[in-house]
Amino acid sequence: MGIENRRWKGLFAPTEVVELKQMCLTPGQMFQPGKYKAEDLPEIAFEMGLVESVTNRETQQDKVDPASENE
Repeated sequence: MGIENRRWKGLFAPTEVVELKQMCLTPGQMFQPGKYKAEDLPEIAFEMGLVESVTNRETQQDKVDPASENE
């Protein structure tokens, strides 16, 4: 059994860009996977673990030193 990645909308600034990893269906709307402002997505997407911070992932990729990969 995997570790759950549950979050809540309050962890993100309303204007922070996040990535919706899977389609999210609500009674009134369908959200396709992609990048959105956190304020544009429903709370359920965060609770289900469908949302990932784009900034954190890009920051982690920047921390990898390309020189150390060649050693």
